[in-house]
Amino acid sequence: MSIFNVGLKKVVDDSYEIEIGYELERKLIDDLRAGLVGTIKKFVVVTDSIVKELYADRIYDLLLQNDYQSDIIVFPAGEKSKTRQTKEFIEDAMLEKGYRRDCCIIAVGGGVVTDIAGFVAGTFGRGIPFINYATTLLAAADASIGGKTAVDTPLATNLIGLFHQPKKVYIDISTWKTLEKRQISSGLAETIKHACISSREFFDYLLANMDAIFEINDEICQNIAQENCKVKYQVVTKDERESGLREILNLGHTVGRAIETVSEYQLLHGEALAIGLVAEVKLSKKLGYCTDEDEALLIKILDRANLPVAIPSYIDREALIKKLYTDKKVKNGELRFVLQNGIGDVMVFDGDQYAKTIPENMAREIIMSM
Repeated sequence: MSIFNVGLKKVVDDSYEIEIGYELERKLIDDLRAGLVGTIKKFVVVTDSIVKELYADRIYDLLLQNDYQSDIIVFPAGEKSKTRQTKEFIEDAMLEKGYRRDCCIIAVGGGVVTDIAGFVAGTFGRGIPFINYATTLLAAADASIGGKTAVDTPLATNLIGLFHQPKKVYIDISTWKTLEKRQISSGLAETIKHACISSREFFDYLLANMDAIFEINDEICQNIAQENCKVKYQVVTKDERESGLREILNLGHTVGRAIETVSEYQLLHGEALAIGLVAEVKLSKKLGYCTDEDEALLIKILDRANLPVAIPSYIDREALIKKLYTDKKVKNGELRFVLQNGIGDVMVFDGDQYAKTIPENMAREIIMSM
């Protein structure tokens, strides 16, 4: 018998910039010309059916005008497209157009686009570079940053995917001006979540400036974009692959993701998350980590953001409880929740655990009360 050791230790630098600004399409091209992705000359623009005409066509045209080889691949907008089938569609389209490992994907859109495009980039040719050009507040707050990519399946949400960091993220605040108010609200849910886990000061700032956010006030929106990036950065740099601390970014998501799926995506992600945040604060209050005042403040800010705070009557409560078990935080068949410690902090258990095991009957009690 013999043993041969394969030594593959690596030092990897996946650092990247997040640029926040206005009308950043030409800046993207300038960065490519300056070597953002090396000598690559082939780019696939991945977008959805709404964003295509608004922003993706412009980037595609600029690529062609600057002598890059480029194609644009479009899939139907919406969470229902975040599937293996859409990923397969993009991959097949790339292969049919002759793309191989010497290309880069530019994801132009919201969270569904960046999630799928990043997943494709992580597996196509066993890994190619990609760039995120975020066009929604939701993507700017969460999905475009951190390198988590995934698709949904009928059995689970975000459990099929990988970690693959972008080469750069562009947050174009001017794109928020074309968003429907409902989409602004949806993005605000992730922003409010960030405040709940990190800063009472940021929470109060959002509450005081809610009208200005909906008016897309330049200074206010740039401030919240920067704060979102700061919160995400401080977590991801300490726990890139969600082995501990990064779980706190899932505050409200155990119930929220389940509601989103059981509603058959009648609710936007942020709308479902808002309900999940209310369920979580009620659970935290029951366990003594939050007060009546904390719950009232959370409901107040969600109301101001035009977000729902109760489970819609059409949601099957038993189906919802069953769906909780598809959450990625479930371990050994037990439900686990990230829990607030008042507003602006989270609970830590046993020194290094950021989620707590909760019996089903307690989760059921909270859900039935909403």
